[in-house]
Parts: sequence; C-alpha cells; structure tokens
Amino acid sequence: MAAAPAAGRLSGSGYRVCSSCIARCLRQPSRPHSTLRSVLQANRKLHSGIIPGERPSRSAIVQSQSFVDDYFSANTSIERGWIKNGMLAAVRTVAEPTGRRENDVSGEVARMRTQGELEKALSFKAEPPSQENQSAQTGPEASKAVEDGEPEADVLPHRRRKRRKNTENASEESLPLDASSQLTTAATAMPKSAVFRRRLATFLSLTKPRLSFLILLTTTSAYSLYPLPEILSSTSSSATSSLSTSTLTLLFLTSGTFLSCACANTLNMLFEPKYDALMSRTRNRPLVRKLVSPRAAALFALVCGASGLLLLGLGTNPTVAGLSALNIFLYAGVYTPMKRISAANTWVGAIVGGIPPLMGWCAAAGEAATSEHHSWQDLLFSENSIGGWALAALLFAWQFPHFMSLSHTIREDYRNAGHKMLAWTNPARNGRVALRYSLAMFPICALLYSTGYVDKGFLVISTACNVWMTREAFRFWKQQGAGGSARGLFWASVWQLPLVLVGALVCKKGLWDGFFSTDEPASIYEEGDLETDGDGLGMDPSKARQRPPPPDINLAMMGFKRPT
Repeated sequence: MAAAPAAGRLSGSGYRVCSSCIARCLRQPSRPHSTLRSVLQANRKLHSGIIPGERPSRSAIVQSQSFVDDYFSANTSIERGWIKNGMLAAVRTVAEPTGRRENDVSGEVARMRTQGELEKALSFKAEPPSQENQSAQTGPEASKAVEDGEPEADVLPHRRRKRRKNTENASEESLPLDASSQLTTAATAMPKSAVFRRRLATFLSLTKPRLSFLILLTTTSAYSLYPLPEILSSTSSSATSSLSTSTLTLLFLTSGTFLSCACANTLNMLFEPKYDALMSRTRNRPLVRKLVSPRAAALFALVCGASGLLLLGLGTNPTVAGLSALNIFLYAGVYTPMKRISAANTWVGAIVGGIPPLMGWCAAAGEAATSEHHSWQDLLFSENSIGGWALAALLFAWQFPHFMSLSHTIREDYRNAGHKMLAWTNPARNGRVALRYSLAMFPICALLYSTGYVDKGFLVISTACNVWMTREAFRFWKQQGAGGSARGLFWASVWQLPLVLVGALVCKKGLWDGFFSTDEPASIYEEGDLETDGDGLGMDPSKARQRPPPPDINLAMMGFKRPT
C-alpha cells in the first residue's frame, strides 16, 4: 500500500525521490546479496562512519580512506571508482537499511577505538597536511609523478618501488650505530639471568672494538713489514727469513696494544657522556644508558692501561711502552677536550692514529738491536726507521678523507653536541682537506717502494686503491658532500686502508724468492774457499795433490788374523 503513494510522489511535480525508492533501485534481484556484499565489503570501511543526512565532501571521503589496505587489493579499481564518484558513494551508504548500517558503524567504531583512530576517522573536515606530508609531496617522487601527469596513488607498485629506491640512493643515509652502541643494545636484550654475559658485553663496548681492531691491524702490519737483518735470516729459508720470527713478541705487542686502546677509549667515553647523549650515533653508549657507573669505568680504564703498558714494556721494549702512553695522553687528554674548542682537533686525532705503526716498527726493530744500539733514538731515528715513519704518514693522511666524510654525514649531531668540526664550521675547507690528503697517499706509497721495503706489485695495488679513493674525494669536494658523495668516500676509505696494508705484506721484499727461485741457498764456504782453505796453515796444495799412495801392507805378517 505504500507503493502507490511512492509512485505518486515520483509522478507528481515538486516531489522529491525518497531514500526507500533509491534503495529498491539499487537492490535488484538479478544480483545475489552475498556477491554484492563480497565485492563491496572493503567499501563499507570507507563509508561506514558517514552520518545519515549529511553529504560528506569528496576530500573528506579521500581523507577517511587512510586505513584501507589497497596495496594488493583485488578491488582497487572499484574502490577508486567509489572515491571518484563521491555522490554515488554517499547515496549508496544512505540507502542501506538503518539496522545494518548501525551495526556496521558500531563494529567499526569499536575496532577503531582500540587503535586510537576514532577521532581521525570520524572527522570530515580535511586536515591541513603536516610538514612531513608537505615535504613528502614536494619530494622527488611527487615531482616525478607530476612530470608524468599522473598522481602518486595511480602509479603502479613496481614503479613506486623504483622511485623510492632512486630517492633513497640520492638522499643522504645516516650511518649505522657504532660498535659500542650495538654491543650496548645486545647487552640490554640479554636475559637478566645472564649476568656475566651482560657485564662482558657492557665492558667490551667501552673499548670501541672496531677502532681497537683497526689500530691492531696497523700495528701488526708495521711489525710484519720490518725487514730482518741478514745475520738473523742467513740460517733460515728465504720464505721465512722475510717474516718477523718472534711469535711471543707479537703476542705481547697485540695484547698490550689492545689494552692500551681500551684504556684510551674508556677515558674518552668517561669524559663526555652528556655530549654523547646529544648525538644519535652515540646516545646508546653504556655510560649514557647508565649500564655501568663512572667509577667502574674509571677502574676498568686504570686496569687496562696499567696492564697494557706493563705487557708492552716487558714483552717488547720501553720505547713501545712510551709511545703507547703518549697515545693514551693525546687521545684522552688532548683530543677529547679539544673537540669543543677548535676544529684543529682532527689533526691531533690524526697524530694519534699515526703512532701505532711506529709502535709495531719499534717492536720489530728491538729484536735486532744490539746492546750498544737499543735506545729510543736508535729505534726511532736510525737509517732503518724510514719504513716506520712512512707507515705513520700513511695512517696520518688516511684519516682525513675517512673522518671528513664521516663528520659530514653526522654534521648536525656534531653541531648539536657542540663539537667543532669542519663539516659544519667550514664545509668548503672540509672537502679540500679530504682531497688534499687523498692525493698525498701516492708519494707515501712510492716512498715505501723506493726505500726497498716492498716490490713493484705494491705500486700496482696501492695506485689502484689510491685512484679509487681520490676519485671519491674529488666528487666529495666538488659536490660538497651532496648526492651520496660523502657516503662513497667513506666506504672507499674503509676498504682502501686494509687493501694497501695487506698489499704491502704480500709484496714485501724477498718474501716470494723461495717460491719462484730454483737456486739453492749459498753455503757459507764457497767451492774455491774449500780448495785453498789450508793455505793459511802453511800447507802447499800442490804437494798434497802429488803425495804418493800408501804402500800395501800385509796384515797377516803383522800378527792380525782374519776374523771367522
């Protein structure tokens, strides 16, 4: 009976179409209800929060779609059609039965209340985009989308991923946390029952393991590159004569150097925990997280420093121990406080990095020193100490391209912490210094070859590595660290130093003579010396050659019997 008035309202002029009539038009019997529900199930999430009687704007509908997962949805095209046809979406939602709509709305509200999104989903006024959204919309992806003439939402997934990858490659990536922060994270993640492992990881993080390992590499490389005198290698094979012979000295050197590094690094963390807390790369260190007390850290540094210097003094020589003590003082007492005073702290830190090769060289030189020539002047300033100073210069120059690229990447952290670094005080000079010392690597490596410590193969290896790092340093200087040039120089310096040091050891002078030479080692006495050896005793070799053979003697006549 209600159909007749409805029809009258439709036929008469001035009447409006009621919602029940539109509902009947939309609910055609040709399509099953279950199929319609399965296709439009995702769309109810979009329109279930619309209040009856109000027509939401198109921007409000698009704004409320933020919780729809349509990345791999099969109904993406249908959902975009609902968004583009906002009028049809509103009419369809209003045309639903009141009971079903209320049930859907109540269920959706309960779900969003648990996720803390109720206000955001039910607010129909378009919120102004935040600063992050504005930056994202003005980024390379948005500009690329505008150039292509299509919005970012309509871009295919694989193109979206490709654009995101290009953006990440072009942008500056923050470096990962240092080893101390990673060990601190690992220590906090351990169960509370593993007390020993937690304490071990915490105290190991105080030593800065990566930096300590790099110092050990430079020290042992210089120790192994030292040429042994011929008097010590004449009795051994040529393959082993080119290597340092004392394994015990090497053990004392490595253990003492590591403990000295642990002392210096712990003191460095002990003096600036409040500044480390201001930097994202160091805010996770153990003293900042209060995983270890300052008193325990100071005691740990004292024990490591005393034991390290004792091992170096007794196992190698006092000169090596003195160089280690000087390094601890320069790093903890001069470099650490100078970072907040002047940008010249980088040069002081480079001196600290150049001392470990001298320690290894003096440790090897002390094995060949005599009782008359074993003072620190003989070990450091003799004619044979040129190789040690060349390695020290190599480490001194290498630190500038390495640290300048690193400091540029985290320059904002240094600015926040108040550390005076060229990366933010004078960026142009920062690039020039990195390029200048990258070029200095060529003559330093040539000096090692000209002094006779390495073969020609070292020139090939070192030149290739130095060209690579210099190329990255030129890009870093030209682009002022932009476009990924800082990251490229950093990783080039990370690989360049180990390759050059290992190349020097592989191409050490005389190392491969025993493998590629077929000549036997010469004897102490030559063949000519053996023939004339009796001249000095008054013997005439010519008469010895003319001596007649002994006469035949009948042993039976002399009383000797033949044995039976």
